[in-house]
Amino acid sequence: MPDVKTFFHELVYYQVELWDAVDTRLQEECGLPLTWFEIMDLLNRLPDARVQDIAAAFSISVGGTSKVVDKLEASGHCARRPNPADRRSSVIELTDQGRANLERAAAVFDRELAARIGSVVSEKELDRAFATIAALRNAGRELDGDRAARTGPSRQRSA
Repeated sequence: MPDVKTFFHELVYYQVELWDAVDTRLQEECGLPLTWFEIMDLLNRLPDARVQDIAAAFSISVGGTSKVVDKLEASGHCARRPNPADRRSSVIELTDQGRANLERAAAVFDRELAARIGSVVSEKELDRAFATIAALRNAGRELDGDRAARTGPSRQRSA
């Protein structure tokens, strides 16, 4: 039975390998990095998102998020428009080009996950793994919140 340190390493290494494999496939078939795909997918699900909303959803810095959104905007995949609720910020929405590329990339993404995860683990195993990872993330967030309350806020990861 593995100890928590071995579990940590396997989890992190698998995440890196999975990210790299999916990123490679998306770039080869759609010219779209996985980071862009993830943000575009969120924009598709979260209308009128602000940079702050994207950063919070991915637990990354606002500055890093803004840089990725700048690249997405420069490539024609999204556009900023004034936020009707707050003139100090903008909302970000997918362009028609962005929606079309996201649709094509989503099929590649789904196919790659089906091959790398769905073909390997059963639905029951996937449910159990999901519950375990969700519990670990929630416990980590609580721990981070407790630490922040005692020591002040911690820095978020960069994009």
